[in-house]
Amino acid sequence: MLEGKALVEDTDMPLRMQIQAMSSASQALDLYDVLDCKSIAGYIKKEFDSKYGNGWQCVVGSNFGCFFTHSKGTFIYFTLERLKFLIFKGASSSNSP
Repeated sequence: MLEGKALVEDTDMPLRMQIQAMSSASQALDLYDVLDCKSIAGYIKKEFDSKYGNGWQCVVGSNFGCFFTHSKGTFIYFTLERLKFLIFKGASSSNSP
């Protein structure tokens, strides 16, 4: 396990969810090759869907841009090893047409 080596860049998640996010990321890295970002992201998403209800999104990689709307209290962006992890629960935009 790689716990304790994560660096949180930004979050609005409660601490217990932050710990779960980093723990799930660490478990995924133990199960999958570090280059298999799709499987790592899928594992984390399934963990969060199971624990906190459906609708979670997860992006894993070393170089990506993003723009999204999330539900309050469900966002975390952190680094673990050489990978960046973005986990959030989607929300409707109030400016939708």
